[in-house]
Amino acid sequence: MQVADNMAVSIHYTLTNDEGEVIDSSVGNEPLVYLHGNGNIISGLEQALHGKAAGEQFNVRIAAAEAYGEYMEDRLQVIAREMFEGIDVLEVGMQFHADVSEGPGVVTIVAIDGDEITIDGNHPLAGVPLTFDVEVIEVRPASQDEITHGHIHGAGCQH
Repeated sequence: MQVADNMAVSIHYTLTNDEGEVIDSSVGNEPLVYLHGNGNIISGLEQALHGKAAGEQFNVRIAAAEAYGEYMEDRLQVIAREMFEGIDVLEVGMQFHADVSEGPGVVTIVAIDGDEITIDGNHPLAGVPLTFDVEVIEVRPASQDEITHGHIHGAGCQH
């Protein structure tokens, strides 16, 4: 069975940057399970997996635009400390859920200068090409319920 739209796909992966540093890996843990064709993983990886079968292993480099997007300078913003009302201690690297240009997202504090806080609405991996070592573990038809909900139902799914 090959990876195609509306298939439940299980993979093991190791994600590295161009310097060869491991950013994330499922190896030694449960595989990543996703519904193919529904945008549940980055588009470049989803495209690379299309047509693969269980047991296949491959390596693919994904351009930033097909991963977490290009880095966008206009997503840097300086805001007043008072915008963080109720938070006593602010530190570089702290992340907060906020409305960003494309709806709900995460912003990261990247600089603090007195009462001026610089936040970055880019994904931490924006602008970074990514390399995946992938092993396709299982490919199966998704259930109608999974297709309707747009994701795979596994342990802990409450609907």
